[in-house]
Amino acid sequence: MKSTVEHLNPTRVKLSVEVPFDELKPHFAKAYGALAGTVNIPGFRKGKVPARILDARLGRGTILSEVVNDAVPAKYGEAVAEANLTPLGQPEIEVTRIDDGDTLAFTAEVDVRPEIVLPAVDEISVVVDDVEVTEADIDEQVEALRDRFATITPVERAAADGDSVTIDLRAVVDGEELPDASTDGLTYKIGTGDLVDGLDEAITGLSAGETATFTTSLVAGDHSGEDAEVTVTLNGVSERALPEVDDDFAQLASEFDTVAEMRADLVERIQRVKNMTQGSQARDKVLEALLEATDIPAPAGIVESEYEARQHDAVHSFDHSEEQFNAYLEGEGQTREEFDAETRAASEEAVRTQLLLDALAEQQGVGVSQEEFTERIIYNAQRFGVSPDEYFKRLQEGNQLGAVIADVRRGKALANAVQLAKISDASGNTLNVAELFGVEEIEDEDEATAQDIEDGVIEGGVIEGASQDVTETDDAVVEEGVSAEQK
Repeated sequence: MKSTVEHLNPTRVKLSVEVPFDELKPHFAKAYGALAGTVNIPGFRKGKVPARILDARLGRGTILSEVVNDAVPAKYGEAVAEANLTPLGQPEIEVTRIDDGDTLAFTAEVDVRPEIVLPAVDEISVVVDDVEVTEADIDEQVEALRDRFATITPVERAAADGDSVTIDLRAVVDGEELPDASTDGLTYKIGTGDLVDGLDEAITGLSAGETATFTTSLVAGDHSGEDAEVTVTLNGVSERALPEVDDDFAQLASEFDTVAEMRADLVERIQRVKNMTQGSQARDKVLEALLEATDIPAPAGIVESEYEARQHDAVHSFDHSEEQFNAYLEGEGQTREEFDAETRAASEEAVRTQLLLDALAEQQGVGVSQEEFTERIIYNAQRFGVSPDEYFKRLQEGNQLGAVIADVRRGKALANAVQLAKISDASGNTLNVAELFGVEEIEDEDEATAQDIEDGVIEGGVIEGASQDVTETDDAVVEEGVSAEQK
């Protein structure tokens, strides 16, 4: 076999391949064997028909077509390996010549991973924001605890801000009631603003049994972006009384005996969350610095595939209605042209990021163990609310297992880069990367922290990977007792 490579641009090549017929003998044998089992010819057992008889009965063209369909993908793979190329996506193959008994020739155009010259990661320096736990931060968490342990008492008066109310809602568009936007007996706290715009204003001042109607723009469902007439009926009002912050409250709301102990524990928890936030900022800035320092041409075909996938995902939640999606964008103060431009830019950035991290992983010799792969499967399954077995099955069916392995590999490469980079805060203090991601009692910082930092990188929202694989302080929340953890 003879093959040549023509570089059409930094990310696309054209392979020209010529295969002598002597090298096609295994493919002819396979083709004759497959076709012999499909025909019935008197005097011959099925599957035992000689090649010359098959040529005469089926025609030489049929035989050659079968051979070409089997041989071209195999020979394409050999040519790619011989040229040491890394294809991205599927090739465009054209058979240019079939000289029976002599030569099979074809061309293949395909996007390839470009040559990437990586910067010295240990020379990357980034500055992140200072971290400080203020009294206001602690007070905010204490107030969240007070709200959780508030007592609710029914009252006979008009509804006011902060009250808990029971309401019925009806939403109508063009005279038609929307079942998915209507409900009865809903409990709602006035002032949260987490249902529909205009609801708080409509409820405030109403007494039990009274009704108000207002117009609002729907943000979800089949009628997203459309104006709906909403009728709210107030069924009951309850007043929320917050407990006093004293030692009794500390014992009720936490594992501690005093308010001072409870607040001290909150300081530690908020600090950990803010450290994680600072770590996430460091991670993002290291990645951004690497991208800025590296020339990475993005293959047009891969960017286009990523762009189309993101567009599909965006419109999918609007029942694939372009009209509804455009109306939603208008309600958000954005034109479709602006959205398309942002999506294309994000697609190119995602592809460049994957290419960068793949190159880093290759440079570092990063591999993925079975244990690491299993951990990611379990982690992703939990995120999507399915069992690991079900998630694994879906990946198999979608031929996406390789994409998961690639994501793990990229995460490890970025974690290694974050450890090597120089990270300081705005005050000039050099930061310990392991501490940012909550790693404690480090025995061997060069080795013991790698997996922990990678976990922090992943759980912190790491990389916004491409949809299609190229080869995809308000966070402190008071939980039961007194616990602050990252959302």
